[in-house]
Amino acid sequence: MLSSEPIAVIGAGSWGTALAMVLSRTGRRVRLVARTQEEARQLNEERQNSSYLPDIPFPASLHASADYDSALHQAAAVVVAVPCPALKDVLPRLSDSKVPVICASKGIDPVSLKRTDEMMAEHIDMDRLLLLSGPSFALEVARGQPTAITMASSDIRLAERAASFFDDTNFRIYTNDDMVGVALGGALKNVVAIAAGVAEGLGLGHNSVSAAVTRGLAEMARLSCACGGRHETLMGLSGLGDLVLTCTGSLSRNRRLGMMLAEGMTPDDAQQRIGQAVEGVRTAEAVEGLALSLGIEVPLMQAVARVLRGELDIRHAVTELMSRPERREFE
Repeated sequence: MLSSEPIAVIGAGSWGTALAMVLSRTGRRVRLVARTQEEARQLNEERQNSSYLPDIPFPASLHASADYDSALHQAAAVVVAVPCPALKDVLPRLSDSKVPVICASKGIDPVSLKRTDEMMAEHIDMDRLLLLSGPSFALEVARGQPTAITMASSDIRLAERAASFFDDTNFRIYTNDDMVGVALGGALKNVVAIAAGVAEGLGLGHNSVSAAVTRGLAEMARLSCACGGRHETLMGLSGLGDLVLTCTGSLSRNRRLGMMLAEGMTPDDAQQRIGQAVEGVRTAEAVEGLALSLGIEVPLMQAVARVLRGELDIRHAVTELMSRPERREFE
């Protein structure tokens, strides 16, 4: 029997809206928290998110609000789907809540070098903290196209309970208790996708894109394991699955940014053209610092960071990576 308790979704961008639509398709009440009252009014009047997901109508049980208190009142759970920089403003509002908090944001803070689960844990008790990550373009999720994704918690029973909130049969959830691996898989793949986009934009061929994906995955696994994540997690939906989608899919903002860089655009101009947060730009800086602090080699992702800072020409980056000394593939 469907619970009468509503779910609050914080973040009315493309991803937050798509998740709110999944949650509400079976009739569950969903409160979508927008940044401003004007944005909430527009969403309710138009019954769609015309800015990010136009022409996809809202289910009847989905309503937008800019009032945190009313949105969180008697909610069964809270889903946080905002760009990582916005977490510092959102999380303090949730510290007094007693319900599960599902973080669907992906990234690493470039100053503190903290993962999303670490940022969440500063305000949310671990026994109600979860991560949602995996290969999922918001547009396809909003359209109801089949999607498989990972729900992670240190308590697998909590992950199973949280997965049950998403009753849509086209939104398949697998559970995992490796929060470190899931958090890093979702963050690091965005940096690799920028590299894959550069290779695509330079016309280097399918071989180069495949190399970027494969060596990028090796770097992701190496860094994740050094932080305490499990190698197998990086081979799953929140690692390899999300990486392949983000590196090859035409809807990937990070891949598009890489292609624009290859065309000669600056990172700022490319982000402005895309019009939405491109998490890989911020994460690249954080990855470089994190890897250095752990003594882990991540040459592909470090090259992306240097290109974004303007320290390394794109074509020189390719030459530099290809001229690295030969080494064993697995070590």
